[in-house]
Amino acid sequence: MAQAAPVSGTPRTSGSTDVFGERTHTIAKWAVPVAGGLIYGFWAANINRNAGAVTGWNVLFGFVCAIAFAAAYIGVRTVAPLMRREMHALLWAVFAGCAFGFLYSQTDATVLRSVFMSLPVAVGVFAVAFYRYYTHEDGTGKAR
Repeated sequence: MAQAAPVSGTPRTSGSTDVFGERTHTIAKWAVPVAGGLIYGFWAANINRNAGAVTGWNVLFGFVCAIAFAAAYIGVRTVAPLMRREMHALLWAVFAGCAFGFLYSQTDATVLRSVFMSLPVAVGVFAVAFYRYYTHEDGTGKAR
């Protein structure tokens, strides 16, 4: 059965068939860093609490961590696509390594141990991100 091509000037459908439209993308653009920040802040506050009672300072610490994480995530998400694939992947790796290293440091580990524990996380994120950006670039060295 042959399919006829649409006639020039007539739309293919009578409405938008995009289920996830621009509005959903805009909501997700802000919901992901906010939700991620809240989860990160709760996690950091919970580690910092050390199974004691929840205090006002602990709640404040959680919210400050949430705001810092969300701001850093938005900053990386905004700046990273403007860079070549190597720097793009490196920026996400540094972000992930710092985020993990800070959480690990809340367990009363030394700074040196926190750094050494976050290095495999950063290397893994770099490898995955570099592979993704290398296989999806548009010819200019920038990811699509």
